[in-house]
Amino acid sequence: MNPAQLSTAVVTALGSLVDRGELTLPDGVPAEVTVERPRDKGHGDYATNVAMQLAKKAGTNPRALGELLATELRQGEGIAAVEVAGPGFLNITVEAGAQGQVAADIVAAGAAYGTNDAQAGETVNVEFISANPTGPLHLGHTRWAVVGDAIARVLEAAGARVTREFYINDRGNQMQLFGASVEARAFGEPVPEDGYRGAYVSDLAETVLAEHPELADLPAGPDRTVAFREAAYAVQLREQQESLARFHTVFDVWFSERTLHDGDVVAGLEKLRGQGHLYDADGALWMRTTDFGDDRDRVLLRTNGELTYFASDTAYYVNKRERGFDRCLYLLGADHHGYVGRLKAMVACAGDDPEHNIEVLIGQLVKIMRGGEEVRLSKRAGEIITLDELMDEIGVDALRYSLARYPSDSPLVLDVEEITRASSDNPVYYVQYGHARTCRMMENASDLGMSLPEDYDPSLLTHPRDGELLRALAEFPRVVASAAELREPHRVARYLEDMTAVFNKWYDTKECRMLPQGDEPVRPVNEARLMLVVAARTVLANGLGLLGVTAPERM
Repeated sequence: MNPAQLSTAVVTALGSLVDRGELTLPDGVPAEVTVERPRDKGHGDYATNVAMQLAKKAGTNPRALGELLATELRQGEGIAAVEVAGPGFLNITVEAGAQGQVAADIVAAGAAYGTNDAQAGETVNVEFISANPTGPLHLGHTRWAVVGDAIARVLEAAGARVTREFYINDRGNQMQLFGASVEARAFGEPVPEDGYRGAYVSDLAETVLAEHPELADLPAGPDRTVAFREAAYAVQLREQQESLARFHTVFDVWFSERTLHDGDVVAGLEKLRGQGHLYDADGALWMRTTDFGDDRDRVLLRTNGELTYFASDTAYYVNKRERGFDRCLYLLGADHHGYVGRLKAMVACAGDDPEHNIEVLIGQLVKIMRGGEEVRLSKRAGEIITLDELMDEIGVDALRYSLARYPSDSPLVLDVEEITRASSDNPVYYVQYGHARTCRMMENASDLGMSLPEDYDPSLLTHPRDGELLRALAEFPRVVASAAELREPHRVARYLEDMTAVFNKWYDTKECRMLPQGDEPVRPVNEARLMLVVAARTVLANGLGLLGVTAPERM
């Protein structure tokens, strides 16, 4: 019996009390109640404070409601005991058989265990990297590449339809400088002032000429610069895509900023005129964002006819809504904190609900340390640390897990030596080793001819450590649902570490040995514990998968 099943049991008990007239709830019976593991093992398997939450509405005191509810719950199947504690907490102990059934349920669900329908019906666009195609992806993009992808994964696990979107900043003066820089390197000429430097520019020039040798024969001039710009753009974008794929981050849509300026910007703005929040003043077009809390109105079209970045942002949002996304999630860097208010005001000006149709998450910076000093420069890119170099030195799994296990709104310092150490002090190694241990145990069981029992008896898992592990495994769906609701995938990482600790304690308990000792025959309890091991492996694999981290079978 897991927390969700107990929540249903409590709701059913409340409904029965209301139907019999023993309880009055003016607002009706809640659809669900919170059921959690108590910190004190002596307080039963699970606890709920529902009596304290509903007592005032029911016109009674928490303990009286608790006693009424406890009496009803004690009659439920799979519940061994219910005690009312303190001001009205309900401490629930489940029967061994009901608890042990969790393992079989997990194994039966397999890769689907942990999924839920809490976000079913939601269509979410998650935009979590916005970068220029003028150089390799770097440390500044790395945190969102992990957190954004993990948010998308937990949202999908919660039933939402998710599209991962990369916004390509492929317009503006930086693209002209980029093309001129690659062109200059191709012909051995000095890079323009304010142009792009670093060894990667020479590498791009070499690749461009190898793929398009005809460019070397073009006469110097604007057309040749544009040709180099477009060829280098294609190569650099491809390299960004390859780097992210290697990093286990794959986007569904690579959206070009240029496409907005092929008519979509003006068209999108015209659609907003009907909302009454656009006006002309001083030869420019403005959006009256102050109507919705912004500190000042925003210019969309300057007096010289040039569209502003905010005009692009507005048209891009309208484009997303026209593509059918009910919720648009933006993941922005710390330097974009001031954008939150204006984006929400823009959404309101578009006639949408800024508390529903848009969400903006702000992420803080990451520092990489080695030997007590901050790593600052790249051998290939000059003033930045590239994603490829980080993956080469730290490893994909260690880097992803380390970035995913902390709240994204907190500054983060990672030490290369610590996060690559093969030690139980290293969280990613600790969790992955836990998974590898379950795989090894399953191999050992197979060598002895053991298999998952068809007549599995969950009541055999009676040791307290069995119960602790079962309760920890049963928490996984709630953790996933919470991570999706709060957009906090670090909750999954921290859960995996806690669950691995519970599994290791179980593993070290002699009375919980899965394999028979010496010449002992394989007994039903051994096979029951094999079911528990397979359930633990399933949860570890599923949880690591939500973080985009592999679950190795050997380490």
